[in-house]
Amino acid sequence: MAGTSANMTNCSFDMVDKTMRYMELIIYVPIFSAGLFLNGTALLVFCFFLRKWTESTIYMTSLALMDMILLLPLPFKMHATNHKWSANKQQLCSVLEGLYFVAIYGSIYTIMCIAGDRWVAICHPFRAKQIRSVKAALGTCIVVWVLMITVVFFIMNRVGRDTQQDFHCFHEFSKDGWRPGVIIPLQVFGFLVPALMVIFFSVHTIYALQKSGRHSPQSMACTKIIYSSLSAFLVPFTPSHFAIFLQFLVHQGVIENCSALTSISLFLQVTMCLSNITCCLDALCYYFIAKEVRNTRNNIRMSLTRRPTFSTSEV
Repeated sequence: MAGTSANMTNCSFDMVDKTMRYMELIIYVPIFSAGLFLNGTALLVFCFFLRKWTESTIYMTSLALMDMILLLPLPFKMHATNHKWSANKQQLCSVLEGLYFVAIYGSIYTIMCIAGDRWVAICHPFRAKQIRSVKAALGTCIVVWVLMITVVFFIMNRVGRDTQQDFHCFHEFSKDGWRPGVIIPLQVFGFLVPALMVIFFSVHTIYALQKSGRHSPQSMACTKIIYSSLSAFLVPFTPSHFAIFLQFLVHQGVIENCSALTSISLFLQVTMCLSNITCCLDALCYYFIAKEVRNTRNNIRMSLTRRPTFSTSEV
């Protein structure tokens, strides 16, 4: 993304570009390999080995699909870092970029839905019987997919590049892509609002579990899963969106110091690379959930005969 603004033309980004050629390989190769294996295994288990579909498994299957789509453009991103693409490949580049952003923001909204579903199940158990269902979860996932595809490709068509020269896919975005009308809604509705909702749902759910006074293995497992899910959301996406905000300030002329420009450019590209680790973190969350369910499955029936508890299979 270096060198895309008029106030950046006097700065040299050669060191940033050279650093990222190696950094992307170091970051992307392990993420792609581990993410493909972990999410492929998760999808295999969800689709072929689970005997019963629940709200949670539907959301997690949708999230695993999002993560798989996020992984697919990574080899093309690595190639585009070191090679320019011919102008006749603009359409292919736009599709790959679109799929990448659909997966990123689709993952964000799916994680928000998972946190909301968990909050309803634990904090409002009586209302949950009325509003939670497999069909409702499936419908919510479909809405997220349709919404993300529609919004992302609409924006891509409005701000897409139009060049007759060779270009670096995933890197040389048009100036229109950094307009306030694009970046502000992206930051607010793409990250800030979902992040606040996930934090709200997570904090209230943990508080409800602690307030209940129950220290059963099931409730403690729920708390661990909530903490891990919250971390898997905030760790990948917070730095990258803060970097996008800084780069936005650069394009608005608020930051003009050459040293700051190169640092922000490097920070943006590194955090965008690291944000893809969400594929692996999500898959590890699936593993923790499955492990807790397996370990407590034999005790749930006995616990229910003594006092009400929270089942991790509904988390």
